[in-house]
Amino acid sequence: MLYAYRTDGPRIDRLPPGASLAGALWIDLYKPLPAQVAEVADLGVGVPSLEEMEEIEISSRLYHAAGTDYMTVVLPGLNELKEHVSGPVTFILSPERLVTVRHHVPRPFETYPDRADKVAPGCHDSAHLFLSLMEEIIGRQADHLEGAGKALDAVARSVYGEGGAADDKQLLAALREIGREGDLIGRVRLSLLTLERALGFFSFSSAGRANDGLRAVIKAQNRDIQALGVHADFLSARVAMVSDAALGIINLAQAQTIKIFSVLAVVFLPPTVIASAYGMNFDIMPELHWTWGYPMALLMMLASTVGTYAFFKWRRLL
Repeated sequence: MLYAYRTDGPRIDRLPPGASLAGALWIDLYKPLPAQVAEVADLGVGVPSLEEMEEIEISSRLYHAAGTDYMTVVLPGLNELKEHVSGPVTFILSPERLVTVRHHVPRPFETYPDRADKVAPGCHDSAHLFLSLMEEIIGRQADHLEGAGKALDAVARSVYGEGGAADDKQLLAALREIGREGDLIGRVRLSLLTLERALGFFSFSSAGRANDGLRAVIKAQNRDIQALGVHADFLSARVAMVSDAALGIINLAQAQTIKIFSVLAVVFLPPTVIASAYGMNFDIMPELHWTWGYPMALLMMLASTVGTYAFFKWRRLL
């Protein structure tokens, strides 16, 4: 799909389908078709394939070609099945326009067009539009971390609180939630690293060196990224702490279960010995012919069971 936007003062307006792309300030390509790639190529902009975008070498993700900057970052978003994934997004920045290429749906690409006039850098040229979109993306990463922090607070209360998660289903749900939030925090951390690299590359490009205003915005955004990185590291430590607590509770519950079975085995050991002794097939066993032999054996088994139980209770092992 192809979405094209032109500037309208402090805002951007979406061009109608079929309109010429020559006047577009921002062209957003989502899973572009060959015809759409060719249409953008007619403007002198080469669109990388998904395989090229997924290259991990920095030289393949950040480079300058024919007066155009190519910057690929990794952003969390949704795929076609509404599953949370992380995928590459390429920013192609030329003096005339910004072209973005993506194969999943990061939320900022849906929210930014309606908020362009509310984002500080503005959108009157391609460089400012790029930084405005980066501002929206950084803010979205902050939202992810804030949401993960609240989710971890809820899980921590369920694990640490009085009468908290005690049964297997609750503990399993807590561990799954911890895993989901840890995965999200990791994806946000990776995104922040790639955003920082892209901004560093942009700051040394011809557009980034154009004026002091852009450098001030880049510096502020780098500070935000570094602060979010510290926040992500803190949340990662919390994930480990809550996960260890939940696993500790599971281990204690398992140990208590094993302890109960061990004690029960010892409690029933004496009556088992007595029953085994009188179950032996020897010819000379006087008790077998006693009138009260059977009740005596039952009484001995009961007494040994009660005695063993009382001993463990006295030693506070039960």
